[in-house]
Amino acid sequence: MSYSKRDEDSGLFYHLDKTAVLQEARVFNNSPINARKCRILLTKIIYLLSLGEPFASKEATDLFFNVIKLFQSKDTSLRQMMYLVIKELSGIAEDVIMVTQSLIKDIQSKQETIYRANAIRALCLITDPAMIQGIERILKASIVDKNPSVSSAALVSSYHLFDVAKDIVRRWSNEVQEAVHAKSAGSGLSSAASYMSSFGAQPNNAPVVISNSNITQYHALGLLYVIRQHDRMAVTKLVQTFSGSRSSGFLGGGGGSALKNPAAVCLLIRYACKVMEEDPGASARIYELLEGYLRHKSDMVNLEAARAICDIPDASMKELHPAIAVLQLFLSSPKPTLRFAAIRILNKLSLTNPAAVSPCNLDMENLITDQNRSVATFAITTLLKTGNEASVDRLMKQISGFMSEISDEFKVIVVEAIRSLCLKFPAKQVVMLNFLSGVLRDEGGYEFKKAVVEAIFDMVKFITDSKDAALSHLCEFIEDCEFTKLSVRILHVLGVEGPKAATPTKYIRYIYNRVILENSIIRAAAVSALAKFGVNVPDPLVKKSVKVLLTRCLDDVDDEVRDRATLYLAFMENEDIGKQYVQDDATFALPTLERQLVEYVNSPLANDKEFDLAGVPMISKAQEEDERRRLRTQDIISPSTPSVSAGATLGANGTSGSPSLASIGSTSTPHHHFAGSLDQQAVYAEQLAQIPAFQTFGTLFKSSSKPVPLTESETEYVVHCVKHTFARHVIFQFNCTNTLNDQLLENVHMVMQPMDDAPLVQVVEVPVPKLEYNVPGYIYVAFEQEDPEDLAVGSFSNTLKFDVKDCDPTTGEPDPEGYDDEYQVEDIELLVSDYTRPNYVSQFTQEWETLENELVETFALDKEKAPSLKVACGSILDLLGMQALEDSALPKSASVHTLLLAGTFLGGIKVLARCRMTFSNASGVAFELAVRSEDAFTTQMVLSAIA
Repeated sequence: MSYSKRDEDSGLFYHLDKTAVLQEARVFNNSPINARKCRILLTKIIYLLSLGEPFASKEATDLFFNVIKLFQSKDTSLRQMMYLVIKELSGIAEDVIMVTQSLIKDIQSKQETIYRANAIRALCLITDPAMIQGIERILKASIVDKNPSVSSAALVSSYHLFDVAKDIVRRWSNEVQEAVHAKSAGSGLSSAASYMSSFGAQPNNAPVVISNSNITQYHALGLLYVIRQHDRMAVTKLVQTFSGSRSSGFLGGGGGSALKNPAAVCLLIRYACKVMEEDPGASARIYELLEGYLRHKSDMVNLEAARAICDIPDASMKELHPAIAVLQLFLSSPKPTLRFAAIRILNKLSLTNPAAVSPCNLDMENLITDQNRSVATFAITTLLKTGNEASVDRLMKQISGFMSEISDEFKVIVVEAIRSLCLKFPAKQVVMLNFLSGVLRDEGGYEFKKAVVEAIFDMVKFITDSKDAALSHLCEFIEDCEFTKLSVRILHVLGVEGPKAATPTKYIRYIYNRVILENSIIRAAAVSALAKFGVNVPDPLVKKSVKVLLTRCLDDVDDEVRDRATLYLAFMENEDIGKQYVQDDATFALPTLERQLVEYVNSPLANDKEFDLAGVPMISKAQEEDERRRLRTQDIISPSTPSVSAGATLGANGTSGSPSLASIGSTSTPHHHFAGSLDQQAVYAEQLAQIPAFQTFGTLFKSSSKPVPLTESETEYVVHCVKHTFARHVIFQFNCTNTLNDQLLENVHMVMQPMDDAPLVQVVEVPVPKLEYNVPGYIYVAFEQEDPEDLAVGSFSNTLKFDVKDCDPTTGEPDPEGYDDEYQVEDIELLVSDYTRPNYVSQFTQEWETLENELVETFALDKEKAPSLKVACGSILDLLGMQALEDSALPKSASVHTLLLAGTFLGGIKVLARCRMTFSNASGVAFELAVRSEDAFTTQMVLSAIA
């Protein structure tokens, strides 16, 4: 296409009209064909299609058949544009199969080589999946063609055809492997041919450009993996074949490789990591292969190998050292892409192993002033994770001058890293708090200000010495805060933490200013914060002042503000009720509450009675916050194992995505993830509700917090069990996976036999009709309690029974005949903890006094089972299935401790336990367990969990 000055106008086609373009399509019928006009019109059509302009089927069909008249043109660039339009219209137009013969003619042409690759792409796109077999011979020949562009087009098209014609594409394995080994013939035509022809050069005179990229290897290797991906041994052999020419298998990684294309080598490294992930026994050989690729002549391969080594779980410092050394060299590279790729890998590694990255600190400090802001941001955040306490002051000075030069997105990343550093070096809280308060006054959007406020919140919660200064900075911020959500959150924190401060009155003025100056949402939050000062501060003068301020709020124009003021004034008149509502630290487990409300609304029988809130588990607000923090941390830190995708786009270091943020230190106890288990229970309840046989069982009481493995992870059949407890039923859910690619299992069911004559009757079994290779299946076996007053506890023997059909590992096609087989798995135990659900109680002492039916017994745990009080607490919690209260799961003394527990037994019965423990280096842990509940039978059952 000719180029002129007017083509620089970016809005050249902004005002195109589809009707006018369709009328212009008559130019395709002119004889002789005007190549220039046709190219401009084809460009307009592509532009309209790219904008999503709707074309009716008849319009697209007429246009399609006008466009294919251009097959008679010999203009190279026009023909290439024609192929592009054919592909775009093929999904809209009808009868597109009519162009098949013209495309096949171009593919088989030996003179016009440049047409062949384009014709292959168009042919594969317009051909119906049921007719792929008709062009199989053409595609197989094209895959092994000596022309790299033709071969690559055929390989990439085959890759896309694999989803709709797996069995046919799998038959091309030999040709694909031959394409990997094929040498570049040097007969490829570059895009310069079409570019030159646009200036009048004839196709026959187009220059032949020799291609040395070997990109065909990349495409062929990706397709070969897709064909073999479900055959573990085949993938291992693929890695072994292409990793080197030496007979020692993986050990030839550094040289003599059959792969010459760097992108193909990077892909091979990812497949090697996949092999290592599935076969831990191959780790040593794979590591040696990866270490060899660190010395490859391509920077891309070096980075990919370094990334793979850094992603190895639990890699030692010795194993990481070669990769770190290579990345350290790239940090001083003159190429920004290499610096960026290296620092990004080091940043990710610093999340899990900062000590390994610390030798690069000096090089990373030099990158803080890098012209590329992305590189500088990664350098700073990595240094914040790897630096020591002595370097904090220097880093904070460098960051202060750096913040004004970056966007909000990068500022958030830096703030997250500083938040992590605050918890790591609490002694430096003054420096970091001053920095955070400074950036809080700077200009910025909501996400940036939210990140800074979250960091200050964490300092208030975890660093006691910084609390007063941090709260003061937050008070100053809400004086001029433009974000309502942040003001509400800060007011809530002031209401919680302010009454605990040495001088709580200094915060009341800031809070009341919000009542006078802000909108109704903030005024309502300020009223709630003031009330917490009135209830929680013992000083009568403070209470009197708060009453005066709340009384003024009774005349507010907003009813929400007035109602809150009225409610809180009533609370202040009655201190007992006020403490019960304002100081209560308990909240409902929202996932469970939501699920039970949905069940209540959808059940006509349940609507006849009131909704029972007693059946909803209670959790502490600290647990709720810990669960939010845990989920936020999971979003920040990606899994350490590399993801392997045959179609993955290779970047500079083979990874994608935005910079990883720093996770903050977790202060959760081992059993604070109860809130998270309730989320999972809601998922289980929804799944069970879809099975008709279980719909009469009622509301799900409890599900196992995590699946119990019944087989080793390396066995041919992997089975895990989840127990679901209902009022009168117990459902055992078996998660099964078939790891054999040459077998298909049918009619898969579990035979369960109680070993202790438990009073249970099997009532339902839901087998898996078909268990294919690596596709999870779920078996359900349900038992009914014979006597609700005698709950079953004991072991079950389990035998997996199924029909086996041998199948082709490549195609997955099973034999018509099979045979019966069985597989013994581990026993599963039904425990007292399966009938007890953790529950939070805010006032343990008061609740303890109201309960009767007490039983007390003394037990002992030897030192092997309980080497410390902390381990003993974890064991007792697991056995009883209850919730630790008042942070008693973490003993503060090494010799004496009291563990407080609360739970709800089957039927909604409240149960509490108190465990007084002592530890001796000689004898281990001795403890006295006292249990109280609303029912004598429940007390006896809970106590029997230990006995």
